[in-house]
Amino acid sequence: MITRILLLGVVLLFSFSGKATDPYPINRFIDVIHYQFYLEVNDSTDVIYGEATVSVLFKKNSFFFELDLANKNDLGKGMETVEVLLNGNNLGFSHNKDKLAITLSTPAKESETLNFRIKYQGTPNDGLIIGRNKYGDRGFFGDNWPDRAHQWLPVVDHPSDKASVDFIVSAPLHYSVVANGIKVEESFINEKRKLTRWQEEVPIPTKVMVVGIARFATELAGKVDDIPVESWVFPQNKAEGFHDYAVATRVLDFFNSHIGAYSYKKLANVQSKTRWGGLENANTIFYSENSVTGKGLAESLIAHEVAHQWFGNSATERDWHHVWLSEGFATYFANLFLEQVYGHDRLVKAELDQRKQVIDFFSKNPSPVLDTTITELGKLLSTNSYQKGAWVLHMLRHQVGDLNFWKGIRHYYALYRNSNALTSDFERSMEEASGEDLSTFFDQWIYKGGHPRIGGTWHYDIKSKRLSIELNQLQSGQLFKVPLEIGFGQDGSQDEKTTFFDRKSQTFHFDLPSKPSQVVLDPNTWLLFEGEIHEK
Repeated sequence: MITRILLLGVVLLFSFSGKATDPYPINRFIDVIHYQFYLEVNDSTDVIYGEATVSVLFKKNSFFFELDLANKNDLGKGMETVEVLLNGNNLGFSHNKDKLAITLSTPAKESETLNFRIKYQGTPNDGLIIGRNKYGDRGFFGDNWPDRAHQWLPVVDHPSDKASVDFIVSAPLHYSVVANGIKVEESFINEKRKLTRWQEEVPIPTKVMVVGIARFATELAGKVDDIPVESWVFPQNKAEGFHDYAVATRVLDFFNSHIGAYSYKKLANVQSKTRWGGLENANTIFYSENSVTGKGLAESLIAHEVAHQWFGNSATERDWHHVWLSEGFATYFANLFLEQVYGHDRLVKAELDQRKQVIDFFSKNPSPVLDTTITELGKLLSTNSYQKGAWVLHMLRHQVGDLNFWKGIRHYYALYRNSNALTSDFERSMEEASGEDLSTFFDQWIYKGGHPRIGGTWHYDIKSKRLSIELNQLQSGQLFKVPLEIGFGQDGSQDEKTTFFDRKSQTFHFDLPSKPSQVVLDPNTWLLFEGEIHEK
């Protein structure tokens, strides 16, 4: 649905971009360039005191714009705006329905950048987790995904508007502070408080802007191309945490060498109170407090979250419905890392497990990967976005070949690094790299739901020494056009043939010297399908 708001009947202030379909009313006439968040936290209260400086580039003459900021709810949780300033002068504003509407006394000019100071305070209802960890220590942990940043920060809370960010934190002396970017200042305010400033110069979406304020033990796990890889864990389990998080150096090295240059100046892996198993905050990944075991069990999780630094954080989906460009990529690239470390059989095992999850999910949720009917953002976190998105990449790799797959991935990342993309942008990148028309591939696997359900029989004629295979697509709806490998077991070995299966029913013939002991569909696990074949 296209949403438009007309201001004074003339100015089209909010609209969706041509292919963006999520429900957020994007204001295409402003672009936030930079945020500076000053936050004051205390042990005696959960109230935070904030002062945000928001640098806004106006793309049209404007005297009004909105930011997202949660209002107080019936329980008194939420944010209260105290004042809004421009060049030291108070501006008019209203703060209702989680929108902070700001009116300029003099209209901003096209291409003008203005810095607005917003003073606010309140107890976050969400987005900033305040409380005690499993060891009883108090802490404050940002947890913004997907659109929870506005619960405690005045922002444009949508992935299409990326900005650089500074976090400046005034906290009791016993806390350490970690945030996006690099630490540029730590100074004492008085005998009880200190100030810490972190600076991120690369534009990132608000979903992965973060600060963590807690007691930490820290270690430099290593460096990759002069990028420090840090571990931030609770002091009570520092030996276990340093051990578990150390694998991040190897993960970073793999992705950095295979995809393209890492966009940030550090990688910190942080034990936290996130509600998720892991949250891919830009260069400052938060993991659940129970991710630390000392047994190295977090390797796959770490690979997933580090992969997000390329896909989701740097090359960011422009529209929420395209979140598979983040989650599907992180899922598959974690599989690729494990393949590189443990061999191809490890990848096959992951693909088999994930194929079963996709099939089971579709039986109850017959929807496409790119499902524009979803309006509750939490429902985007589904098997379609993760496991099926990963399977799409796996099949794409097989179709275009390893060389073109990696060429296309690097091409896509180079084009959309520190920017935004839609599925059509990725499709075009892969077509340019491979020289293939991939429209049918993306149409059947991304824009439409389902997968082939294959039933088949085989018969070997001894006289003609010919194997005949009859295959049927049993699913309702679309017919798939897919390459299908068929394996023939003979004398302890296996021969394979690749067919192209694109009809409701097809018969294939192969000349074989003797009857196969078995016939197997997709012996190398390259196709997302369900079904089996039997001897006739």
